[in-house]
Amino acid sequence: MSKVQRQQSIARLISKTAVTSQPQLVDLLASDGIAATQATVSRDLEDLGAVKVRVPSGETVYAIPEYEPDRLAPQDQLRRVMGEWVAEVKRSGDIVVLRTPPGCAHVVASALDRSGLEGILGTVAGDDTLLCVAEEALGGKALQSTLRELAGLS
Repeated sequence: MSKVQRQQSIARLISKTAVTSQPQLVDLLASDGIAATQATVSRDLEDLGAVKVRVPSGETVYAIPEYEPDRLAPQDQLRRVMGEWVAEVKRSGDIVVLRTPPGCAHVVASALDRSGLEGILGTVAGDDTLLCVAEEALGGKALQSTLRELAGLS
């Protein structure tokens, strides 16, 4: 198996499973028939730009904040990310502010950016806060409502 194929498998596993440690990832890869050492997995995680983020349960899991601009995230993935990590949605004019647990804002911003959700001009993420700028035609109030619904806060 090539490095690229192994890294694609790692990215897939991280997106579908709450991976909390490198040994767990080595075991998950082995169950998929991919032999890798912890040192190799560590280098792969670094190459992929994986970071540890705290989820609402208090656990820290690996996430990959980078995204492929041409690849749209499915709506159910956006709903899952929003439901797991968005705690609050407020607005001021055409800017909608989302609050997340520490270290999670970039993951939510990436999911929104890849979603193709109409009405969002762009996102800016910090550690636990992200801003979404609404298109003028849609307006902040409508975007806030949509994001609250996606996060299960309506």
